Amino acid sequence: MKALVVDDSAVMRKVLIGALTRADITDVEQAADGQEAVDAVKRSEFDLVLMDWNMPNMLGIDALREIRALGKTMPIIMVTTEAEKSRVVEAIKAGATNYIVKPFEPSTIVAKIQDVLK
Repeated sequence: MKALVVDDSAVMRKVLIGALTRADITDVEQAADGQEAVDAVKRSEFDLVLMDWNMPNMLGIDALREIRALGKTMPIIMVTTEAEKSRVVEAIKAGATNYIVKPFEPSTIVAKIQDVLK
């Protein structure tokens, strides 16, 4: 299993990588914004993407749309502070597989990762 962690916060990327490790996923690439995420997906295949919403250069929601437009079907979990129902609906309509609001319990994200990878 190979995952891509996309967040402009290095600390949050580390937290998410820890959650992936707990879910037995140790092959992880990182991106600091949406454009880096799109470039990584064009360059390599991933089994899972964890994507923040608010980032410089390209928002996570826009990166999500671009990745789906490329025909990529891997699960993409939005991991964001955007908690409004309209944002959740927008992300799901854009192709997000699941949605986690920050802050979160590590066990919650591990469970969501395992759930989308079943």
